[in-house]
Amino acid sequence: MRSVIQETVDLVGRVVLGKERQIKLAIACLLSEGHLLIEDMPGMGKTTLAHALGKVFNLSYNRIQFTSDILPADIIGAPVFDKENGQFVFHEGPIFNQLILADEINRTTPKSQSALLEAMEERQVTVDGDSRPLPQPFFVIATQNPSNQAGTFPLPESQLDRFLMRIELGYPDPVAERILLQGQDRRVVLATLGNTINLPKLLELQAQCKAVKVSEALLDYIQRIIAYTRETSELTHGLSPRGGMALLSSARSWAFIHDRNYVVPEDVQAVLPSVVDHRLRESSDFTDHVGSALAQRLLANVDVVG
Repeated sequence: MRSVIQETVDLVGRVVLGKERQIKLAIACLLSEGHLLIEDMPGMGKTTLAHALGKVFNLSYNRIQFTSDILPADIIGAPVFDKENGQFVFHEGPIFNQLILADEINRTTPKSQSALLEAMEERQVTVDGDSRPLPQPFFVIATQNPSNQAGTFPLPESQLDRFLMRIELGYPDPVAERILLQGQDRRVVLATLGNTINLPKLLELQAQCKAVKVSEALLDYIQRIIAYTRETSELTHGLSPRGGMALLSSARSWAFIHDRNYVVPEDVQAVLPSVVDHRLRESSDFTDHVGSALAQRLLANVDVVG
């Protein structure tokens, strides 16, 4: 199993250069059946990463470009009158795919942002009172530009909490950047990618991640982290129960990716910044910005052994 996962990481790494850790986090998010938020400057490879994951996992893929004038019906679809049979027929929107890239989600209005909420949480959409299930698996990768850029609408806490993880890609290192400058266009390389894990195998991997063992001592460690966020005056609020479960499921998937059927504290520490950074806010921070320093503070202040 380790070889299949590493082969997948290496394949995506042919397109998204020098970002093995971020690729592994994205795969862990998919294996945990969560959704991923990527925040970074334009042109950093966010869209490329999403498209590459769709290719290697052989998932039906659609990209929704969020703009200030996009409507909820543009995302989930709408009934259209059929003249031939004299009745309304529902036309599915782009949300009815296994992997959705919600590109620049914070450039649209809150009304359109909220159209994703039911889909992300319930894996279904409701139109005219009828619930319509979404394909399985259903994986949303949303990208957003830094909130200090013009024309952005910050995501509310309720929607941020729907994302299992948030990651940043960052600038490439000099070696990777030289390859980018001298090599082929990434879109050309992307077109050559094959799939390493088909749908039945992906569903099996997701089930195996849920079966990764967690000791009582490890659960104690996670609960100490959760308790610290709720008790300290440095934060406006603590981790919710959903946030705690997100930390556990992410640690399970990280352990599985590294070929272990049990979770160790290092797994929790590896995924902690990606799981909690977008869920916590410093009391002294009056902006909507969150930073990785919060997670590092948790790791420094919470003992592994109680």
